[in-house]
Amino acid sequence: MIPKTLSLLCLRLCAGQGGRTTDESLPKPSLRAWPSSVVPPKSTVTLQCQTSTKNVNFVLRKGKVVLQSVQSQASTEGLAEFHLTDLKTDNAGEYTCEYYRLGSPDVSSQPSDVLLLLVTGDLTKPSLQAHPRGEVTAGDTVTLQCQRPDNIFVPVMFALLKAGAAEPIRVQSPAGKETDFSLRTVTVSDAGNYSCVYFLMRAPFLTSQPSDRLEIRVTAPPGATSGDYTTGNLIRLGLAAMIVLIMGALVVEAWCSQKASPRGST
Repeated sequence: MIPKTLSLLCLRLCAGQGGRTTDESLPKPSLRAWPSSVVPPKSTVTLQCQTSTKNVNFVLRKGKVVLQSVQSQASTEGLAEFHLTDLKTDNAGEYTCEYYRLGSPDVSSQPSDVLLLLVTGDLTKPSLQAHPRGEVTAGDTVTLQCQRPDNIFVPVMFALLKAGAAEPIRVQSPAGKETDFSLRTVTVSDAGNYSCVYFLMRAPFLTSQPSDRLEIRVTAPPGATSGDYTTGNLIRLGLAAMIVLIMGALVVEAWCSQKASPRGST
């Protein structure tokens, strides 16, 4: 009986339960991946867990299991970094983090929102095309169509990636073998290099190789530069007029004071 009880206790501890309760008053932490949550094999990713609560101990989970290979971290500033190195397919999955006060290990915060970490390369590379192609004008709509080359008879999702972004720009389900990502009312900040992947919606979250990169160039609409220049000039003229009025009022006041001084002295 005793060995069986110890075994059950060990399972609870290894699963990250340990009889710990959740304190709803503790703010939910945030979890972010750097440099990205979609990475190639053998990469290193840093998962940053952050909260406004100070003097806490952080725990990282994959699914419902506390990661034994990544030690929990105490922090006086409310920030902890977990480094995952030499990533493989089995590192892909849903991650969350939580924390508890250093003096109250039995009471933890709510878990963070789920961060899906994907390791690319297990499925065939999709293609990515833009409509319209090439350079577009700010304010227009650009449709990026991602299409997988093979037939997969299991549920998949498509993710649109932008170079330099830590997370996918969009994640959505396909219509058949493809999906359309619509970028509406684009601005100059939407310019950049895009790619896409598709992945299985369940463990082991197998992910394709990224598509070839596609550059999107966005130009300002005609007359935008001259319009901005005219607006700037009007603002400058308005400020100058206000300064002239203020200086004129000061001069008049000084002149009146000087003129009134001799009368006051007699």
